Amino acid sequence: MSTTQSERLRELLEPLVSSQGLDLEEIEVDSVGRKRVLRVVVDSDEGADLDAIADVSRALSAKLDETDAMGQGEYTLEVGTPGAERELKEHRHYVRATERLVRFQLTNGDELVARILTVDEDGIDLEVPGVKGRKATARRIAFEDIDKARVQVEFNRKTNENDNENDTDMKEQEEA
Repeated sequence: MSTTQSERLRELLEPLVSSQGLDLEEIEVDSVGRKRVLRVVVDSDEGADLDAIADVSRALSAKLDETDAMGQGEYTLEVGTPGAERELKEHRHYVRATERLVRFQLTNGDELVARILTVDEDGIDLEVPGVKGRKATARRIAFEDIDKARVQVEFNRKTNENDNENDTDMKEQEEA
């Protein structure tokens, strides 16, 4: 997709996405045989449920149908949210990833896996998991020291005490 087309699509679609309470994260046009696929990725601080995705998809489809932004050829519109292992690029992405485990590639070449605790304008406070029974340690990283950051999928995520209490309550209800 040319930069000009990408910019035109973003200018056209971003106000619609924003009016639905979502952020326009990515726009991508791929050719699949004779057809083209327009992929639009949206998100928000609260996440985007299926109803929100459907609403924004209908709004985008209607807007694209009334303009020539995609040209005369056939295309398919796909609207979705970022994947589970999304790359963190914008400040809001880091805020949304608070409490999540993230793999950082730092500008000095080091790699670090840590949980985001807090995010401010200058950087992030992290909890670096301890290795082999050692306690976790705190660390701060400035945004300028981060080359890449990607959320990690956790299958055995640590739970807090409230989660354990809820599990106990659920087990007691099942046994009754």
